[in-house]
Amino acid sequence: MEWEVVIGLENHVQLTTESKIFSGSPIKFGAEANTQASPVDLALPGVLPVMNKQAVDRAIRFGLAVGAKVAPQSVFARKNYFYPDLPKGYQISQFEDPVVIGGALTFGYEKDGEFVTKTVNLTRAHLEEDAGKSLHEDYAGMSGIDLNRAGTPLLEIVSEPEIRSAAEAVAYAKALHSLVMWLGVCDGNMQEGSFRCDVNVSVRPKGQKEFGTRCEIKNLNSFRFIEEAVHVEVRRQIELIEDGGKVVQATRLYDPDRKETREMRSKEDAQDYRYFPDPDLPPLIISDAWIAQVKASMPELPAAMRARFISEYALPEYDALILTASKAMATYFVAVVESAGKDNAKAAANWLMGDVSSTLNREGVDIADAPVSPAQLALMIKRIADGTINNKTAKELFGDMWAAKSANDNLVDELIESKGLKQISDTGALEAIVNEVIANNAKSVEQYRAGKEAAINALIGQAMKASRGKANPAQLTELLKAKLAG
Repeated sequence: MEWEVVIGLENHVQLTTESKIFSGSPIKFGAEANTQASPVDLALPGVLPVMNKQAVDRAIRFGLAVGAKVAPQSVFARKNYFYPDLPKGYQISQFEDPVVIGGALTFGYEKDGEFVTKTVNLTRAHLEEDAGKSLHEDYAGMSGIDLNRAGTPLLEIVSEPEIRSAAEAVAYAKALHSLVMWLGVCDGNMQEGSFRCDVNVSVRPKGQKEFGTRCEIKNLNSFRFIEEAVHVEVRRQIELIEDGGKVVQATRLYDPDRKETREMRSKEDAQDYRYFPDPDLPPLIISDAWIAQVKASMPELPAAMRARFISEYALPEYDALILTASKAMATYFVAVVESAGKDNAKAAANWLMGDVSSTLNREGVDIADAPVSPAQLALMIKRIADGTINNKTAKELFGDMWAAKSANDNLVDELIESKGLKQISDTGALEAIVNEVIANNAKSVEQYRAGKEAAINALIGQAMKASRGKANPAQLTELLKAKLAG
């Protein structure tokens, strides 16, 4: 039987506020255990929660960015359940009336060797507080509780079940991760738990409209784990059904060492949490003026920037999507183009998507920390355009620029001069090289003159080698063809 995978994601995004969502406690990561938990976070008698305006600002910002409706009135509820790191015995969240309703996220990814785009609709995004953290590693035979994280502001973003593969799930998660960082609503640090993902997975026979029974895989904090967990869970469900079993709705955890998911608890429904409006918090009222104020402070959004790159710089859609995958990449690209000129925008895009990105990945460096500045890359691109160096030499030069780790904007010209990288464009010098190559490669010359045009590539290669890669390729090719025609 052919199966179809159905996936929906719930992402917990820690907001970049200075304090917790309902108290003035700080939220600095790595502080000593239980030093950032106030009486409000602990729900001690006589204390009342107070809404953090910065958290609401960030929720509005996200809602506007994804084209969602920002609710004029939303309600906080108590989500009741017991867990050792939940000091209240309930979590303050939003249930029936979330602050953000609907919206959509468009992203691109590789599918069957082609770059495709997909839009996934969002169900909602709601504000809530985080729980504390259980500590198991440092205590033999028992667990510790750190309540520093209790009350940290979260925006939970829920997608519609419109994702159909592990690759799509990862691409969606990456796009969402990039967007919340772009907007400044989250620092995106997955290792510190600032961006966590729960993945709901089910399978159904291809063509069936009804969804299969889903299982939720909790707390995935890397894109690799998302991909692995989906593959593992899909295989588990299909094998279970094909062996005559039945998928039971449950919350599961992914074990990356064993490459398996295991049941954490049977899945609760909403009634199990006994939601009811929090009596200590009035409805959250968001006026049109508040929304307008947030909108005025927002940066240019990725979609708008993509459209601008296509129209203003004549870039292909693929290039525009790649260059706006992160704000840091887009900012770097714009800086290069401003220095190199619009005519060199495509060349700048090629360098960023090629040598720059591969070097960043190999070195494990973020583009914001790249040792080659936008001004330096721009000057190198200009030197290619004006014929000072060719593309082959430029690749060598880029490696030298990276290794130099210099802030000198004139580094490019200094390296070209000191290393003798200037392109040979002198006709006399090139003619001598061409004559030598023709004389020493009679077979390729004969093949070319017999009509095998590809034979000239071997001659060009020999000429470039003779010039130590510094010959002007276009000029060399033209001269070589003229000589062979004679």
